[in-house]
Amino acid sequence: MSDHGDFTFGHADPDRSDEVLTIPGTLTTKRPLGEWDEESLVLGIETSCDETSASVVRGGREILSNVIVSQTELHGEYGGIVPEIAARAHVEALTPAIGEALFRADLTFWDLDAIAATLGPGLIGSLLVGVAEAKSMAAVLEIPFVGVNHLEGHLYSNMLADEKAVFPALALIISGGHTMLIDCRGHGEYEILGGTIDDAAGEAFDKVARFLGLDYPGGPEIDRLSLLGDPTAVSFPRSMINEAGFDVSYSGLKTSVINHVRKLEAAGSEISIENIAASFQAAVVDIQVAKTMAAADHIAASRVLLCGGVAANSGLRSGLAGACSKAGIELFVPPMELCTDNAAMIAACGTAMLRRGIYMSLDAGPDPNLPLARGV
Repeated sequence: MSDHGDFTFGHADPDRSDEVLTIPGTLTTKRPLGEWDEESLVLGIETSCDETSASVVRGGREILSNVIVSQTELHGEYGGIVPEIAARAHVEALTPAIGEALFRADLTFWDLDAIAATLGPGLIGSLLVGVAEAKSMAAVLEIPFVGVNHLEGHLYSNMLADEKAVFPALALIISGGHTMLIDCRGHGEYEILGGTIDDAAGEAFDKVARFLGLDYPGGPEIDRLSLLGDPTAVSFPRSMINEAGFDVSYSGLKTSVINHVRKLEAAGSEISIENIAASFQAAVVDIQVAKTMAAADHIAASRVLLCGGVAANSGLRSGLAGACSKAGIELFVPPMELCTDNAAMIAACGTAMLRRGIYMSLDAGPDPNLPLARGV
């Protein structure tokens, strides 16, 4: 055993394929270390933010069920996520979601081999709901509990969608809370090459959309309107696009959009929301594609994994696809239902951790700032 922060990792001897993983006084796995493969059944739980999700995944690859309960309507009137409301909604939705996931998978609780839940990063109140329920179930069923990093989970959304999406790879995780480029050298071996120095891309989308009076969440609204506008209508700045390194900045771009609209209003000029949306999105895509391709060249990546909520953006998918094709790099993008927060990716990541002999004791607690990079 080795202590890491407020929780404990357990590691079995990787040279002993017949060894049974144990945590003294708590639980014992049903499966020897070498058998966490094709038939292992892992229940995933995801409650890091405003989606309540439960999923059963077999062998880390086959999704038997993936239930997602959205809170969009609850938070829409506030124009953003209210943490207290999110936590209460998780309490109400999680147990029924787990029941539905098992029903769709045609399984019972006693068929499960392990339970994986998001340990962080995320909203502490939301994380607590999922972790508490996962640990309670693991204790009753006497099966392992695995705490999964939410960001690492996103990497596995690609692997659920395409068996050719493997490590090593360059990953771009881009969402409402995170924007980062990661050198993924192997399972659990990551180095963050760069990220946003201010707003995450999804956060910038939401803030611009709110300023323009669009519905929440703003990203899909801007994406929809951008298809109706001219992306060259307004020349918004591409901050840091030509600077060395792989960091990005979106705060200045957001401010530029606000200033542009206010100038038009002051002059009494016509405002085309479609053109502004298209021009703003084009700037985000240009910045992110340029940095991603620079990072891919830096580590000589042969494949790129795009994941996270903003991976659903049509402009980013198209722009990155074109750039990767030109560079002879394979691009992997999960289907829409796996771009958003979901428990299938948590179960898949948890399975990969169990294969490496990693699990946690039942005193594990959530960490809203849980870091990704380790083992590098």
